Parts: sequence; structure tokens; C-alpha cells
Amino acid sequence: MDYGMRKAEREITDFGEKVALLARCDTIRLGLRGDEFPYVVPLSFGFEVKGERVIIYFHCAKEGKKVELIKADPRVCVEADILNGYRDTGKSVTADYESIMGFGLCKEVFGEEAVRGLDLLLEHCKVANRSARQCASLNVTAVYKIELLTFTGKRRFK
Repeated sequence: MDYGMRKAEREITDFGEKVALLARCDTIRLGLRGDEFPYVVPLSFGFEVKGERVIIYFHCAKEGKKVELIKADPRVCVEADILNGYRDTGKSVTADYESIMGFGLCKEVFGEEAVRGLDLLLEHCKVANRSARQCASLNVTAVYKIELLTFTGKRRFK
């Protein structure tokens, strides 16, 4: 799957730079195939890198629109970005941004993998004094992981 990048000079090609950018993002937007229209929802997240793969974890209610859509089609899109402000180009004004986009498969995880996902989420969101194991044992939320099959990055200014 290659969606290409129209302005190749803006592409972030270094895997480590893309991971560092994701680490600085507070929220991801999860894109799902909706019934009539695409469905996009913002999420808190945690992630880890295994080899050259990024694995993102999030939690949510055990039922609802998002859960229904994931069950119907686990193929998802993830987007995250940072807006550094706006710059005057002399002719107009443009956004100074950095963003990542990835495509992958989403599935619910259980047991120790769910605890690991919650640990990563709590760490990334800088939530202290909470136990991922205790949160998982409450059995009120579901934990999902997205293994990104592609992972691109882009920035307006260096």
C-alpha cells in the first residue's frame, strides 16, 4: 500500500525521527470504515516499537460505535500531529506542522498483553499513581492494539 507523498521534500524518512514525533503527540485520530461515512475518533494512546514496527495501544468502552466498526473491519488508519504555529511566507500564511500517518490492523487484546498496553498508555499520558494491572482487573474497559503496517511522517519546516 503506497499512497505516496505529493511533496517528497517534506517527508520524514528516518524511522527514529518518526517514532520520536509520535512520542511527542498527545492524541491520535483513529480512522475507521463507517457505515455510510468514514468514522474518525480522537484517542489517548501508548505505544512500543518492535523491530521496525510500531504497535499502538488504546482503551475504550467494551461496546459502542468504534467497537462495532473494528469488529466489522479491523483495517484502520492512524493520524497524529503537532502544530508549531503559523508562518508568514511573504505571499500568505502557512502552518508549521509535523505529522505521522499509519495504516494497520486493530484487534482487542487480553490478559498480560492488555496490562502491557495499559502500562504503555499510562506512561505515555504521564499518569502517575495508577496500576495498569489494577485498571485491567476492573473489567470495565477493552484494550486494543494496532500494529502499523505502514508508518509515514511529514513536516512543513525543518
